Parts: sequence; C-alpha cells; structure tokens
Amino acid sequence: MTRESLINFPLSTGSYCLFTDYIIQLACQKKSSFVCVANVHMFVEAYKDPKFLHIIHTADLVTPDGIPLIWGLSILNSVKQHRVAGMDLLPDLLTKMETQKIAAYFYGSTETILDTTKTYLRNTFPNLILAGFHSPPFGEFPADEQHIIANINSSTPSIVFVILGCPKQEKWMASMKNKIQTVMIGIGGALPVMLGIQKRAPLWMQKAGLEWLFRLRQEPRRLFKRYMFTNTLFLWILLKELIKIKILRPLRLLKTL
Repeated sequence: MTRESLINFPLSTGSYCLFTDYIIQLACQKKSSFVCVANVHMFVEAYKDPKFLHIIHTADLVTPDGIPLIWGLSILNSVKQHRVAGMDLLPDLLTKMETQKIAAYFYGSTETILDTTKTYLRNTFPNLILAGFHSPPFGEFPADEQHIIANINSSTPSIVFVILGCPKQEKWMASMKNKIQTVMIGIGGALPVMLGIQKRAPLWMQKAGLEWLFRLRQEPRRLFKRYMFTNTLFLWILLKELIKIKILRPLRLLKTL
C-alpha cells in the first residue's frame, strides 16, 4: 500500500480491493496492527493535536473515508483516489471473513448495541466465527487493561472491530499495538448503519460529499457543533494550503529569478 500526505495527514491510497485484501492479509498473519478510517473529523482532530497526528502516522493503514479528503488529495496532490468508507468496509470484510473462516471480535459501544450486533450477525452472516464481544465502562481507558488484553488474545480473533468513536478508538488501538496480537480497525459510526439503527445517505449525497448533512439531520444535537466547526476549519485549512501552493510559492520562485 502506498501513502500520500494531505498537508501533514497520512492517507493510504490504492483500489478498494487493495484495502480489503490488505486488512485480510494482516488478519491472517495475526500481525499486531491497526487501521484508521479517516474522515474530516479525524483530520481536524489531528490538525489540533500533534500527539494524535503522530498516532495516525503510526497506523498500518489509513483509509480515505471522507469525500472532502478525496477532494483534498485531488486539489493539492493531483492524486485520483476512490473513497474507502467504513460503512462499506465493515460488511465487505465480514463477508470475506465468513468465507475464509476468520474470527471477529467487537470491542466498544454499549451492551444493547452489542446484543443487537450478535443477533444481526447470526442472521446475516450465520457462518461467521464470533470470537467475542466486550463493552467497556464509559469514560477513559479502563483500569483492567491487562485483563482486557488477555481476554481478547485468548479468544484468538483475527480482526478486532473497535467502536469507541474518534479520537478515542484510535488512541486505544495505538495503545494496544504489540499487546493485542492481531489487526484492529476503528469502525466508529459504521456499525449503527449496518444494523439499520441509522440510515445511510442516498448515493447522490455520498458522491456530492453531503453524507455529513444527512447524518446531521438524524442526530442534530450531537453532531451540529462538530460538523459546523470541523467542516469550516477543514475548508479554511485547505484554502490556506491551496493559496500557499498555487500563489505564494510561485511568487517566491519568481522573486529568485
């Protein structure tokens, strides 16, 4: 897998199949690793927090989920990249895992969501190996870290799906690298969509980069502040970089001639 740097944010690039195949490869190798599914929210969190940006750089794979990130790669890097969305990755990986007898473990979310997930998986992927489920206490990282690590490793999963939300899930996965002996992937809001708890935006909205607006309509109280701030800040960061590359840099070159 190759990487591009969108300003200073790393994004893996390649075809959609390359991403799914690489994650399955990490799972089969039982390599302690983690995958970040990147959107504008994650980009802005990394922009504000250098420590979090470092975590993203240490990820084994950073998928370009958000359409604005795809636009940024095209505008600033002249790279044409297709979207690799968590909402597509989750069911596609589960399909491959069921066929190849690869075990799944779900860490995070609430007991209610995990119970719903068990029922859904048993009905939709009846031959999928379910290694385990764990809903940690709400708040910071749990104190019984060693017990959690032992519990996950003893269940011998091949992929650990982490549902803690950004940036907590990425920080947790980074802290578990070289402790949990397989690949972890942060799936964030993809699980409720797969379960049908939340609806996914129509295809035209996805392609137009308006999926965030569809989600905002479903959860206005929770998402309004985040989207209004992060989307605006991302556009401002992109505009500043565009001015620097297209206007200021050529002017400096002209002055040196």
